[in-house]
Amino acid sequence: MSIADVHYLPQARSPLVPPIPPRAPDSMGALRRVLMMGENAISTWSQRAYEDEIIRGRFFGNSSYILNTPETIKHVLVDNWENYVRTVGAIRVLRPVLGEGLLIAEGKAWKHQRRTLAPAFTPRAVSGLVPHMVAVTDDTVAQLRQQCGQPLDLREIMQRMTLDIAGRTMFSFEMGRHGATLRDFVYEYGERLAAPHLLDIVLPLTWPTPRDFARRRFRKRWTAFVAMLMAERRAAGKLEDAPPRDLFDLMGAARDPETGAAFADAQLADEVATMILAGHETTATALFWALYLIALDPATQERLAQEARTVTDLSNPDQLPFTRAVIDETLRLYPPAFLIARAAGGPDRIAGFDVKRGDVVLISPWLLHRHERLWQAPNAFMPERFMPGAAPPERFAYLPFGAGARVCIGAHFALVEAVLVLARLVGGFRIELVDRVPVMPVGVVTTQPNRSPLFRITPR
Repeated sequence: MSIADVHYLPQARSPLVPPIPPRAPDSMGALRRVLMMGENAISTWSQRAYEDEIIRGRFFGNSSYILNTPETIKHVLVDNWENYVRTVGAIRVLRPVLGEGLLIAEGKAWKHQRRTLAPAFTPRAVSGLVPHMVAVTDDTVAQLRQQCGQPLDLREIMQRMTLDIAGRTMFSFEMGRHGATLRDFVYEYGERLAAPHLLDIVLPLTWPTPRDFARRRFRKRWTAFVAMLMAERRAAGKLEDAPPRDLFDLMGAARDPETGAAFADAQLADEVATMILAGHETTATALFWALYLIALDPATQERLAQEARTVTDLSNPDQLPFTRAVIDETLRLYPPAFLIARAAGGPDRIAGFDVKRGDVVLISPWLLHRHERLWQAPNAFMPERFMPGAAPPERFAYLPFGAGARVCIGAHFALVEAVLVLARLVGGFRIELVDRVPVMPVGVVTTQPNRSPLFRITPR
């Protein structure tokens, strides 16, 4: 039996196949491909990328490899992960907003951060943050009840909601006074500075690009804002002998289990920025795509609503298996982190190829999750693939949160939040699209829609 034979349970009706961009021609030149990466990486891959196991190419004097087999991906992300570091382009794009936080750090600095932060993201610690998630979600539902029947931009509403959840789970206080400023920072960077330019990719980090100067100016303002939020939270204090109220308490109390060291203030600020930005953006994106898919698939939406009506505790994903399956399938079709790019720090050998220092290795969850050798009906929306009783996909064929030592530390947090929000929204409202103009995925930093369609909601 092949992998494809066991990745879903058969269903009686024809599954939804959401729209996707046309695939690039095999003849597309390397320079054109690199230039298009800054506009939409998804549109640069040809049909070969969805069929072949490994694609070797050239990348400004070095070899590049697209890996589509679980074995080679395991080698890079698990077996020899310390040999593969973030590319120059990724560092340029991420460092201005995340500093030297967990997503950027390498080597000993990364190990210290990971060890220190891990206790703050255990299932037990996350359960203490669920009331913050519930409060924000309930506020959003109450506001939506006043807007039933009106055309709504649910993408923007999801961004605002998840940003508020990120702020409350981090600092315990409502983000009303600071939410607009925080959103302005996020949107400004995403619109103006996040997309990589050709020079960002080809120049070494020691040679600043024109966008680097703008990014430095942004970072100065951004770090001052984060420092202000931290100062306000510290002024609120911590109750003696009380359990941690939020991530800030958990992170402030965290100690490296080997050295006993706490985070220095500047490092803590980078971790705060990382958790707020990385956490809110990816969850908002996943929720938007889930709402889009179920608006196109009313039968799945009704099944979700029925499950939400029969469950007493909507904050417990274990009681919502179909809702969780819809989120898992959404993350398969639209993985927020659509590309993992790594540069080889030293020589290696992958599937018979000699990898040299500086060669680029690409692992794309977008490609992997739609690969024709790994999935049955890879472009179809079929939550049944992830229901209890269905054989799970091979570990390294499904990577919504990465894998190995650098797997996303906030994966459990994100899944709890996404399941909770989706259950509450669909349990309370019937969700429809105002128009049927296809929404296409665009891969730049995350897998974003090419436009924000309008939705209409009605009470159930």
